[in-house]
Amino acid sequence: MARIITEPATIARWDDVQHSLSGGGDGVGCQCIWPIVRNRVWQTTTPEQRRDMLRDEIASGPPPGLIAYADGEAAGWVRVGPRTVQQRIPHTRAIVSATTEPLDDESVWAVTCFVVRREHRGRGLTARLLASALDYARESGARLIEAYPVDTSTGSHRSNDLYHGTATTFLAAGFERGRDLTARRVLMTRGLAD
Repeated sequence: MARIITEPATIARWDDVQHSLSGGGDGVGCQCIWPIVRNRVWQTTTPEQRRDMLRDEIASGPPPGLIAYADGEAAGWVRVGPRTVQQRIPHTRAIVSATTEPLDDESVWAVTCFVVRREHRGRGLTARLLASALDYARESGARLIEAYPVDTSTGSHRSNDLYHGTATTFLAAGFERGRDLTARRVLMTRGLAD
């Protein structure tokens, strides 16, 4: 079993962020910028521009995500931070109609993206990243955390569609299931009071 640790995504760990994002799926092209920009920006940027946007975001801090290391190798990524800085959320009708939290509440955070390198999948990294994201959010003053994972209990799902995480992973971490966002995605919430 690999030794797994997580660390904040800082500019000193930029190469590890890129290694985490480049191991399969859409991470290398998306650069985890999808959650923080409106669709019109997304449609007009290149993967290189998105990489620069992520680098600038990390350099200006605070860390917008965490990196999982498996036996010292950067193996996974999770985006976690205040909903207020993730611009796509208040412009997604399904989320807006499902959440009961004010959209301008900075104490509400969101987990919006996971990437795990192919060679490290099936080893519990997503669950480990989520547990660390909860700790990071709590330590940063978050009151509540939302997520918008895929419900894999019915139908088939491509691995590239699971970057939101799976409902079962969030339920196992103590999240409560909220309203369905779509036929395949659901709102999940967890309070972070000690």
